[in-house]
Amino acid sequence: MYLIINILGIFAFIGIAFLFSKDKKKINWKSTGILVLFNAFLAWLLIAFPLGRWCVEQVALGFSWLIGTAFEGVGFAFASMVNVENMDMVFSALMPILLVVPLFDILTYFGVLPKIIKGLGWGLSKLTGQPKFEAFYAIEMMFLGNTEALAVSSGQLKSMSQERLLTVSLMSMSCVSAAMIGVYIQMLPAQFVLTAIPLNIINAIIITSILNPVVVTKEEDVIFEMNKEEKPPFFSFLGDSILGAGKLILIITAMLISFVALAALIDKVLHLFAPWLSLSNILGVIITPFSFLLGLPIGDAFQTAQYMGTKLVTNEFVVMADIMPIMDSFSPHMMAVLCTFLVSFANFSTIGMILGCFNGIVKKEQADNLSKNVWMMILSGTLVSLLSAAMVGLFVW
Repeated sequence: MYLIINILGIFAFIGIAFLFSKDKKKINWKSTGILVLFNAFLAWLLIAFPLGRWCVEQVALGFSWLIGTAFEGVGFAFASMVNVENMDMVFSALMPILLVVPLFDILTYFGVLPKIIKGLGWGLSKLTGQPKFEAFYAIEMMFLGNTEALAVSSGQLKSMSQERLLTVSLMSMSCVSAAMIGVYIQMLPAQFVLTAIPLNIINAIIITSILNPVVVTKEEDVIFEMNKEEKPPFFSFLGDSILGAGKLILIITAMLISFVALAALIDKVLHLFAPWLSLSNILGVIITPFSFLLGLPIGDAFQTAQYMGTKLVTNEFVVMADIMPIMDSFSPHMMAVLCTFLVSFANFSTIGMILGCFNGIVKKEQADNLSKNVWMMILSGTLVSLLSAAMVGLFVW
């Protein structure tokens, strides 16, 4: 029965996107259907097919090796704080960023990563039939993250129509950056992390093409050549990259402390009205119908909804830190759908980051127009995460 509910959930999430579509007549259902089937196949390939699982395991081993190498540097500076029984999350999950971020920046500096992004973007455009830039941008987000991808594409964004800018803003809610993969696999099962990332990219195209269908002419369907700026000296560039990684750790740590403290404050205020009242309970009641559609029994659906709601109003790290000690108590299906849902930047704070980037790139009138569609941005990110979770859930019971 729960498998049938899981399948119905996929159609329900697509139906919600259709309900809020800006132009229902322009939706290309043939392309959408092909993409849904392809993504379901991709979920099966990476979760249930032995060769696909083996490939995911090898990638996970590669990241584990990279994280282990990072700890050689971390352990040199903080010998008493690493490789201990109860290592703090900041050290176990975040400190490896000091190696992972510079590594990806080095690959960008020498032109390796841009070539990979361009090649995958071209392939995704051919597969999906989507405009070239939107496909290119989806791949760019997967490696660089949303704000970095927006900055790199600023030249083209300035020349795009308002409708396409909205599509880009909606897509930006559903990414992670490759630099975060090392952090995620320290906190969640690597299989679900590495499966969620490509699924989110395709599902972002599916959901945004329904919410905001745009017809792009052949003349508009181009990718501008970015102006190549003179590269700084390598070690100057590397130093800036390392400092940027350090700032990122401080930002994530500060956000974690602040969000957890704010959530605790809200709970204390709510407890003044009723001992059983809490933020997670309120969010759980609101989101339970959607988590139930992931094929979960009502009890698991409520608990999962609590975590989902907390992720949306805070961020994924708050929930990951919360569930790490108790994940073994979850059913396999609940673990699969919850972990997949968590692997994205879709939350309220991300909206501010995206709109802030657009304010610095496009005209004020265009940025203001995007600000009026904040509700669509959170809807897009949430539906993409739910759709990815539902597809992974089909193959884990």
